[in-house]
Amino acid sequence: MSPPLLTLYRRLSRWPGGRWLFTRAVCFKAPYFASISPRITLLADGRCEGTLADRRKVRNHIGTVHAIALCNLAELTAGLMTDASLPADMRWIPRGMEVRYLAKARGPLKAVAVPERPIASAPAGYELPVRVGISDAAGAEVFTARIAMWVSPRRGNG
Repeated sequence: MSPPLLTLYRRLSRWPGGRWLFTRAVCFKAPYFASISPRITLLADGRCEGTLADRRKVRNHIGTVHAIALCNLAELTAGLMTDASLPADMRWIPRGMEVRYLAKARGPLKAVAVPERPIASAPAGYELPVRVGISDAAGAEVFTARIAMWVSPRRGNG
């Protein structure tokens, strides 16, 4: 059985505008992410892809996409990938993030989040590192993040 988030994504993405609607639903549940107007373009077990348009509201004083907007996109895609990939008896929360800014971020950007190790049920909590790479339209990586997700067993009703 697929996690509810993944089931919702699959159901909505079959329809025109479904991915847009899915992203809006995610941003309704976690309103802060709406500040960057992301778009989730792929959600699967072990992978999430999302885009960020280069708009004035996400730019810094030098006209590039702001570092924190990149961090927001990284956290969003990493969280969705983790949620969509987690066994039903486990839960997660982000614990930390290490980032590297590799080049000026300009134009449309694409994030790809993947786990660095298999996601599995466990009797005790464990750290799950998630790698997120953000690339520009030419495919050059402009930003990377390694997000430490704390994965632990659900207790009682979760």
